[in-house]
Amino acid sequence: MLYMSPYVFSAIGIALAVGVSVLGAAWGIFITGSSLVGAAIKVPRITSKNLISIIFCEAVAIYGVIVAIILQTKLEPSPRGPDGRYTPQAMRAGYSLFASGLIVGLANLVCGLCVGIVGSSCALSDAQNSTLFVKILVIEIFGSALGLFGVIVGIILSSQAVFK
Repeated sequence: MLYMSPYVFSAIGIALAVGVSVLGAAWGIFITGSSLVGAAIKVPRITSKNLISIIFCEAVAIYGVIVAIILQTKLEPSPRGPDGRYTPQAMRAGYSLFASGLIVGLANLVCGLCVGIVGSSCALSDAQNSTLFVKILVIEIFGSALGLFGVIVGIILSSQAVFK
Protein backbone atom coordinates (compact mmCIF):
# COMPACT_ATOMS: atom_id res chain seq x y z
CA MET A 1 0.00 0.00 0.00
CA LEU A 2 1.36 3.38 -1.03
CA TYR A 3 1.11 6.26 1.39
CA MET A 4 2.74 9.63 1.87
CA SER A 5 4.91 10.69 4.74
CA PRO A 6 3.26 13.06 7.22
CA TYR A 7 6.18 15.38 6.62
CA VAL A 8 5.20 15.74 2.97
CA PHE A 9 1.71 16.78 4.00
CA SER A 10 3.17 19.18 6.56
CA ALA A 11 5.54 20.75 4.03
CA ILE A 12 2.74 21.18 1.49
CA GLY A 13 0.56 22.80 4.16
CA ILE A 14 3.31 25.21 5.15
CA ALA A 15 3.98 26.07 1.51
CA LEU A 16 0.27 26.68 0.90
CA ALA A 17 0.04 28.98 3.91
CA VAL A 18 2.81 31.19 2.58
CA GLY A 19 2.32 30.85 -1.17
CA VAL A 20 -1.42 31.31 -1.42
CA SER A 21 -1.37 34.14 1.16
CA VAL A 22 1.25 35.98 -0.87
CA LEU A 23 -0.82 35.37 -4.01
CA GLY A 24 -3.86 36.92 -2.30
CA ALA A 25 -1.82 39.91 -1.14
CA ALA A 26 -0.33 40.44 -4.59
CA TRP A 27 -3.71 40.21 -6.26
CA GLY A 28 -5.21 42.70 -3.80
CA ILE A 29 -2.30 45.11 -4.27
CA PHE A 30 -2.69 44.81 -8.03
CA ILE A 31 -6.39 45.65 -7.87
CA THR A 32 -6.02 48.49 -5.37
CA GLY A 33 -2.82 49.88 -6.81
CA SER A 34 -4.08 50.15 -10.36
CA SER A 35 -7.18 52.05 -9.26
CA LEU A 36 -5.18 54.22 -6.90
CA VAL A 37 -2.64 55.20 -9.51
CA GLY A 38 -5.33 55.82 -12.11
CA ALA A 39 -7.43 58.00 -9.84
CA ALA A 40 -4.38 59.85 -8.50
CA ILE A 41 -3.68 61.19 -11.98
CA LYS A 42 -6.74 63.42 -11.69
CA VAL A 43 -6.78 63.85 -7.89
CA PRO A 44 -3.24 63.61 -6.46
CA ARG A 45 -4.38 64.20 -2.85
CA ILE A 46 -5.71 60.64 -2.56
CA THR A 47 -2.34 58.97 -3.00
CA SER A 48 -0.96 59.19 0.52
CA LYS A 49 -4.03 58.36 2.57
CA ASN A 50 -5.19 55.54 0.31
CA LEU A 51 -1.88 53.72 0.77
CA ILE A 52 -3.50 52.20 3.83
CA SER A 53 -5.37 49.89 1.46
CA ILE A 54 -2.03 48.63 0.15
CA ILE A 55 -0.87 48.07 3.74
CA PHE A 56 -4.00 46.01 4.48
CA CYS A 57 -3.24 43.86 1.45
CA GLU A 58 0.35 43.39 2.55
CA ALA A 59 -0.83 42.30 5.99
CA VAL A 60 -2.45 39.30 4.31
CA ALA A 61 0.98 38.05 3.21
CA ILE A 62 2.34 38.63 6.71
CA TYR A 63 -0.48 36.49 8.16
CA GLY A 64 0.64 33.63 5.93
CA VAL A 65 4.28 33.99 6.94
CA ILE A 66 3.38 34.05 10.64
CA VAL A 67 1.27 30.91 10.35
CA ALA A 68 4.00 29.17 8.35
CA ILE A 69 6.46 29.89 11.15
CA ILE A 70 4.00 28.53 13.70
CA LEU A 71 3.40 25.40 11.62
CA GLN A 72 7.12 24.86 11.10
CA THR A 73 7.71 24.84 14.86
CA LYS A 74 5.26 21.92 15.16
CA LEU A 75 7.47 19.61 13.08
CA GLU A 76 9.24 17.00 15.17
CA PRO A 77 10.91 13.69 14.37
CA SER A 78 8.51 10.80 14.71
CA PRO A 79 9.42 7.17 15.26
CA ARG A 80 8.08 4.59 12.85
CA GLY A 81 6.14 1.54 13.87
CA PRO A 82 7.46 -2.03 13.63
CA ASP A 83 6.19 -2.33 10.06
CA GLY A 84 8.15 0.76 8.97
CA ARG A 85 5.13 3.02 8.75
CA TYR A 86 4.53 6.21 10.62
CA THR A 87 2.24 6.05 13.62
CA PRO A 88 -1.38 7.14 13.25
CA GLN A 89 -0.62 10.06 15.56
CA ALA A 90 2.15 11.26 13.22
CA MET A 91 -0.13 10.89 10.21
CA ARG A 92 -2.85 12.87 12.00
CA ALA A 93 -0.32 15.60 12.79
CA GLY A 94 0.71 15.78 9.13
CA TYR A 95 -2.91 16.02 7.98
CA SER A 96 -3.56 18.65 10.62
CA LEU A 97 -0.70 20.85 9.44
CA PHE A 98 -1.76 20.37 5.83
CA ALA A 99 -5.34 21.39 6.60
CA SER A 100 -4.16 24.33 8.65
CA GLY A 101 -1.96 25.65 5.86
CA LEU A 102 -4.67 25.12 3.26
CA ILE A 103 -7.29 26.95 5.29
CA VAL A 104 -4.99 29.87 6.08
CA GLY A 105 -3.87 30.15 2.47
CA LEU A 106 -7.38 30.08 1.01
CA ALA A 107 -8.75 32.45 3.66
CA ASN A 108 -5.96 34.90 2.92
CA LEU A 109 -6.46 34.56 -0.82
CA VAL A 110 -10.10 35.55 -0.48
CA CYS A 111 -9.19 38.23 2.07
CA GLY A 112 -6.63 39.75 -0.29
CA LEU A 113 -9.19 39.88 -3.08
CA CYS A 114 -11.80 41.39 -0.78
CA VAL A 115 -9.45 44.05 0.57
CA GLY A 116 -8.18 44.80 -2.93
CA ILE A 117 -11.64 45.32 -4.39
CA VAL A 118 -12.85 47.41 -1.46
CA GLY A 119 -9.57 49.37 -1.48
CA SER A 120 -10.07 50.08 -5.16
CA SER A 121 -13.57 51.36 -4.47
CA CYS A 122 -12.22 53.41 -1.59
CA ALA A 123 -9.65 55.12 -3.81
CA LEU A 124 -12.15 55.84 -6.56
CA SER A 125 -14.86 57.12 -4.23
CA ASP A 126 -12.34 59.23 -2.29
CA ALA A 127 -11.32 60.85 -5.55
CA GLN A 128 -14.96 61.86 -6.09
CA ASN A 129 -15.96 62.73 -2.52
CA SER A 130 -13.41 62.88 0.32
CA THR A 131 -16.09 62.38 3.01
CA LEU A 132 -16.57 58.78 1.90
CA PHE A 133 -13.00 57.69 2.74
CA VAL A 134 -13.54 56.79 6.40
CA LYS A 135 -16.85 55.06 5.73
CA ILE A 136 -15.39 52.78 3.09
CA LEU A 137 -12.23 52.26 5.14
CA VAL A 138 -14.38 50.73 7.90
CA ILE A 139 -15.74 48.23 5.38
CA GLU A 140 -12.19 47.46 4.33
CA ILE A 141 -11.23 46.75 7.93
CA PHE A 142 -14.07 44.23 8.19
CA GLY A 143 -12.81 42.58 5.00
CA SER A 144 -9.33 42.41 6.47
CA ALA A 145 -10.72 40.57 9.50
CA LEU A 146 -11.50 37.61 7.22
CA GLY A 147 -7.80 36.86 7.03
CA LEU A 148 -7.50 36.94 10.80
CA PHE A 149 -10.37 34.46 11.09
CA GLY A 150 -8.45 32.11 8.80
CA VAL A 151 -5.34 32.53 10.94
CA ILE A 152 -7.29 31.73 14.10
CA VAL A 153 -8.82 28.60 12.57
CA GLY A 154 -5.39 27.56 11.28
CA ILE A 155 -3.81 27.95 14.71
CA ILE A 156 -6.63 25.95 16.31
CA LEU A 157 -6.16 23.17 13.75
CA SER A 158 -2.40 23.15 14.16
CA SER A 159 -2.75 22.71 17.91
CA GLN A 160 -3.88 19.13 17.08
CA ALA A 161 -0.47 18.37 15.55
CA VAL A 162 1.69 16.24 17.82
CA PHE A 163 4.19 14.01 16.05
CA LYS A 164 5.51 12.09 19.08
